[in-house]
Amino acid sequence: MKIGFVLNDLLNEQMPSSTLELALRATQMGHEVWLMGVGDFVYNCDELVHAHARSTGDGSFEDQKSFYETICSQKCVKKRITVDDLDILMLRNDPAQDILSSWAQHAAIVFGRTAMRHGVIVLNDPDGLSKAIDKIYFQHFPKEVRVKKVITRNFSEIESFYEKQGRTIILKPLMGSAGRSVFFVQPSDAANLHQMADAVFRDGYAIAEEYIPEARNGDTRLFLMNGVPLEIDGVYCAFRRIPGKGDIRSNIHAGAKAEPAEITSQMLRLAEIVRPKLVQDGMFLVGLDIVGDKLLEVNVFSPGGLHHAKIFKDIDFPKKVIEALEKKVLYAKYYRGNFDNIEMNTL
Repeated sequence: MKIGFVLNDLLNEQMPSSTLELALRATQMGHEVWLMGVGDFVYNCDELVHAHARSTGDGSFEDQKSFYETICSQKCVKKRITVDDLDILMLRNDPAQDILSSWAQHAAIVFGRTAMRHGVIVLNDPDGLSKAIDKIYFQHFPKEVRVKKVITRNFSEIESFYEKQGRTIILKPLMGSAGRSVFFVQPSDAANLHQMADAVFRDGYAIAEEYIPEARNGDTRLFLMNGVPLEIDGVYCAFRRIPGKGDIRSNIHAGAKAEPAEITSQMLRLAEIVRPKLVQDGMFLVGLDIVGDKLLEVNVFSPGGLHHAKIFKDIDFPKKVIEALEKKVLYAKYYRGNFDNIEMNTL
């Protein structure tokens, strides 16, 4: 199997990385693996998509650190590949990280969609991802799973929501990730509310969101694959994210720590409620962030933490993801284009 992984910036990936973990596991399983950034694509006069990509070749690696060091070194294999010759292209870049580079936010989706025309299986589906380019995508899921929120660039709307919620809300950008510009606004912050809103408005629209007290103890990230919870022998791929002291954010890159998670029937119910929409949009690998009986996020671009779940459960979840990709390549061979890309994403 020939597989390509798209990252925001190939030479500046933060570790630990779920994308690198998947690329490493695919390499260990004997597949041809190529990594590229969103700025590495080429659409040539031959009307094919190419990319300046890197590979470790047939190297043997025990962990993602040594794997990534080789990718970033002169030891790696550098090649202008034909993306249309790949079996799988995984779009693992996060557009929210490129908020200051508008060209980069849609690049992987555009080139992925073009490669898809020539039979490459592109995951998650580019058309589905284009719908999810910002957090308003979450509002298309049933009301039962969502917290109350207002999306606006008008301060008076935020102020009104703040008062209705007992002067306790979460304020964050509509287009954001990794916990950047996220504020926990309490009654004592009333005098600073305008300043906080202005900080968020600099990146566009703001989300004023209902605060769930249980969030103080962190959230649970549960991975879904092919539209259903990722599990092996009844053990679910999941972990808890515990905020750092004095912080409300559960983002690992913002200082939160990871701990083992226990999956409840309530969490599985939430996963079942969102499943039809994820299947409809061709979302192969997704991370759900759950607090109590609500979803805080549906992460469809580059959900991280596979390595945490692997370590805590001592189960090789990345291997199961790669095995799922192997099956899709076989399905494509057997049925010769009878299934479109959205359907292939969740078969």
